[in-house]
Amino acid sequence: MTAKKMTAAHDEVQISSETLIGDFKALMADAEDLIKATAGHEEGPLSAIRSKALETLNSAKESLSSVEGTLTEKAKVVAEGADEFVHRNPWEAVGVAAGLGLLIGLFIRRR
Repeated sequence: MTAKKMTAAHDEVQISSETLIGDFKALMADAEDLIKATAGHEEGPLSAIRSKALETLNSAKESLSSVEGTLTEKAKVVAEGADEFVHRNPWEAVGVAAGLGLLIGLFIRRR
């Protein structure tokens, strides 16, 4: 039962990270659209801001690609480690889950 909870938690973390990456990609696409919409203003300070924004956007795309791959690999390693721990020490995993549940419950109750 605890292994299922750990797997579900891993799936939830992976979905959250995928959602975050998807949101960031959407933000970059919107920024690109905004930059393209200002293409008619080729003189003055707006042009300088536009070119700097394009450079930053391209850099962010490259960084996102590398982070996405790294994040996926780390998530897989963590999930495998958690799964292995739960299979070796099921009662310890139950105790840790109960303790975390108690702490979270106490923090929520204080609000």
